[in-house]
Amino acid sequence: MRPPHRVSDRAEYLGSCLLHKGYKPSPDQFVGIFAQNRPEWIISELACYTYSMVAVPLYDTLGAEAIIYIINKADIATVICDTPQKASVLIGNVEKGLIPGLKMVILMDPFDDNLKQRGEKTGVEILALSDAENLGKENFSKPVPPKPEDLSIICFTSGTTGDPKGAMITHENIASDVAGFLKCMEHNFVPSPNDVTISYLPLAHMFERIVQATIYSCGARVGFFQGDIRLLPDDMKTLKPTVFPAVPRLLNRLYDKVQNEAKTPLKKFFLNLAIARKFEEVKRGIIRRDSFWDKVIFAKIQDNLGGKVRIMVTGAAPISSPVLTFLRAAMGCAVHEAYGQTECTGGCTFTLPGDWTSGHVGTPMACNYVKLEDVVDMNYFSANNEGEICIKGPNVFKGYLKEPEKTQEVLDNDGWLHTGDIGRWLPNGTLKIIDRKKNIFKLAQGEYIAPEKIENIYIRSRQVLQIFVHGESLRSSLVGVVVPDPDVLPSFANKLGVKGSLEELCENQVIKEAILEDLQKIGKESGLKSFEQVKDIFLHLEPFSIENGLLTPTLKAKRAELSKYFRTQIDSLYGTIQE
Repeated sequence: MRPPHRVSDRAEYLGSCLLHKGYKPSPDQFVGIFAQNRPEWIISELACYTYSMVAVPLYDTLGAEAIIYIINKADIATVICDTPQKASVLIGNVEKGLIPGLKMVILMDPFDDNLKQRGEKTGVEILALSDAENLGKENFSKPVPPKPEDLSIICFTSGTTGDPKGAMITHENIASDVAGFLKCMEHNFVPSPNDVTISYLPLAHMFERIVQATIYSCGARVGFFQGDIRLLPDDMKTLKPTVFPAVPRLLNRLYDKVQNEAKTPLKKFFLNLAIARKFEEVKRGIIRRDSFWDKVIFAKIQDNLGGKVRIMVTGAAPISSPVLTFLRAAMGCAVHEAYGQTECTGGCTFTLPGDWTSGHVGTPMACNYVKLEDVVDMNYFSANNEGEICIKGPNVFKGYLKEPEKTQEVLDNDGWLHTGDIGRWLPNGTLKIIDRKKNIFKLAQGEYIAPEKIENIYIRSRQVLQIFVHGESLRSSLVGVVVPDPDVLPSFANKLGVKGSLEELCENQVIKEAILEDLQKIGKESGLKSFEQVKDIFLHLEPFSIENGLLTPTLKAKRAELSKYFRTQIDSLYGTIQE
């Protein structure tokens, strides 16, 4: 007798319940999943796959309108939800007539009768997950597994402009991306049932989906965080993961914390010496946690991550060389960087084991080709090893749901995915991301400007937490909005003899000019042309965030929103510049 309530049983029962309620075992049947990372998320997803149905993740950070848009766009009749609050929001939208197609909400957490009655009034059945599983058990259907080319998930990408687009990802897409990763790592990292990963990055994104699929493919284990990112260190200590997927935002914080704790010149000296010595070992292929430097300097940092990490993968955004070098020295584990996008199922390049150089995103994964294509109006030519990054292979998605025009914009007739990123092949065969094609505009004098390239240079200024560079085709110069780093600003002001609250410092002309001067200095050192430098800046205290609608869920700037939000300040900056 096998034990009851294994994950596979629960997935079969939940899937059988959906069939009993009128769903068909077919890839044109879409089921919404609206929940934070937790075991039931995976059980819901597997319930869909077991019967050839398609999971459509919904997530808070997309915003209220986007969730309504997705439910309607994908004709979702059932949403599996974690909390009564989310279910209540969904029912509220049905009451307003905004999502008329929603017929059932299955809830993971307990809920009261009031919610059930509200649902009944609007024709939405509210069902507890446990009841749904029991119902499926009583009306059991034999699994109907999908074919490789069938859709598995529709991953809605937030995009920096317009409505979210639903990337159609097949089972073959996911299997090939996982196989590509395992092939890259086969001599250095073979996952086993003893491995553990921590699930805290959004399950609605492909990076985390690929991590999970990799872990399950070899019988390893997944532990879920408590749901609060601030408690992640506690979760890490409890779970002791061996596989740690991360994003630069988190790693930058870790790096800054360690740097800030080395307060005296002596402590700084020892920290830098320890990094240098350990990195010398890494370059020779020695990765360990038991050196003198580990015991004296790095043990605490490693313990904060549970002390067992053997591989760390960072993706979703660029990571700076100093941070990557620090991690490779301090963590005593393999640290890799991946590059890709939703449209190629997560990853398409990966830094190879044994390559400890930084400033690139590795080599093409075993599951895809990568080529660079000329971008004539930006002066990038493949003959010079530069151009738009294009990807082809079984991990490239099938297109955007019900968006043939948008699909044609990124997928050409030969099946190449055009990423919109500009890359350069380095002499050692790795790929470096150097620019972005989309967010380009011309200044009045006809010069092309790629603001993200400029922002990536300016962000190196210690005083700057975030920056938004803005320009217009009727103007001949650029302006910027800077969010100063609140930890650095007071001491920076002190050196200039300026005191006051953070608000007062942001309004201080001396501070503004000093930060502007620093930006221009860094810009000049990094080879920015004079028309690429900002001529004036506005200091803004509140960081751009997903919550205030100025960042996408993958933490990219929403440029259109930012220019609208700061319209008054931008106009006022242009008013003072002598163009």
